[in-house]
Amino acid sequence: MRKSLTALATTLLISSVALAQKVEFEEYTLDNGLHVVLHQDKSAPVVVTSVMYHVGAKDENPERTGFAHFFEHLLFEGTENIERGEWFKLVTANGGHNNANTSDDRTYYYEVFPSNNLELAIWMESDRLLQPVINQIGVDTQNEVVKEEKRLRVDNSPYGNWITEVKKNLFKKHPYRWAPIGSMEHLDAATLEEFQAFNKKFYVPNNAVLVIAGDIEFAKTKELVQKYFGVIKKGANVPRVNIQEDPITSAIHATAEDPNIQIPMYITAYRTPSMKTRDARVLDMISSYLSGGKSSPMQKKIVDEKKMALQLFAFNYAQEDYGMYLIAGLPMGDTTREALQKEIDAEITKLQTELISERDYQKLQNDFENRYVSQNSDLEGLAENLATNYLLYGDINLINEEINIYRSITREEIRDVAKKYLQSNARLLLDYVPAKEDSAK
Repeated sequence: MRKSLTALATTLLISSVALAQKVEFEEYTLDNGLHVVLHQDKSAPVVVTSVMYHVGAKDENPERTGFAHFFEHLLFEGTENIERGEWFKLVTANGGHNNANTSDDRTYYYEVFPSNNLELAIWMESDRLLQPVINQIGVDTQNEVVKEEKRLRVDNSPYGNWITEVKKNLFKKHPYRWAPIGSMEHLDAATLEEFQAFNKKFYVPNNAVLVIAGDIEFAKTKELVQKYFGVIKKGANVPRVNIQEDPITSAIHATAEDPNIQIPMYITAYRTPSMKTRDARVLDMISSYLSGGKSSPMQKKIVDEKKMALQLFAFNYAQEDYGMYLIAGLPMGDTTREALQKEIDAEITKLQTELISERDYQKLQNDFENRYVSQNSDLEGLAENLATNYLLYGDINLINEEINIYRSITREEIRDVAKKYLQSNARLLLDYVPAKEDSAK
């Protein structure tokens, strides 16, 4: 009886937390195709203004990779009204901060201001969209900035290229096969006209979502949005990538060298379905089960007890068209790839043939409840989640409903999805190893 009452109390607590976390929002679309999402939060005099464009590395010409990431930098160069080099000064002078980031699927810009500067933020983002200055000076300047970023974060960073190597081997047709940082040779070869054409094609209101979240009044905010964004003309329809990969029917073996490391990384990678699918969320749970925390099977058995790895982790790299399920480990001492792989595969096989315990299942549920609560507790994260759910998932109300999907996932589904996707004949085995002396020179 006591257990039943405890279970009931836990259920009621979870339900009350979910209710308290419900995100209210308004959404509508301007005549030019720009989708607008407004969320009011009066808890602090702060507002986040963000624009997410449906353009990422996958939308690039294979001979001009790196364009989307390049534009993340280039569109801070200035506009017809904001002189070159003045963007960041204008933001900080008005008590704000801002940033941007790019993935394979989208590019995201945002500003955080005291709420009395809402109009400034809306004007700045609208001007970036309406009339950015894209000239040779800006292109040359940002070319050097991107090259330095690549040197710092990729080329000279330990393990900086491992995801790039995975993508190159796991995808043969789809543009996920290159990393967002792209090729410096491609950027060097590009003309100013090519950059201007890329902007005209993708940075249009009908290829974007505007999210404004924080201390706002809906009527006034709508007036400002119409005033500054409503005058921008709709662009041509943006073509979407639709390239299918052939199934992997036999294991792919590959090796990549890194001059910045002394310990190899052994990577096991599987191609998985779109992040929009239910199976992708089951794979999220599988990741948490296998390597999330000290009590997870991989951490407890392979790292702590058998001391075969310094570090071991699994995660689901979710993307719009395909995902990647990744398991990577740094071997301890003389542990071989074969020995480490045998232990990893044993845990996968167990997951594919047995149901995880009720206790482990409840731990997973608790973990995802905690994630749900935390991911929307920060205004900046909330704004990005609203944009992502609309633009990439096609369902903005996932901001409130996604947790129910995770709650409904069963132990049987965890077993069956592991069996469906984590197959030994449908994966990449990548040895990411220290460069030999002659090749490092």
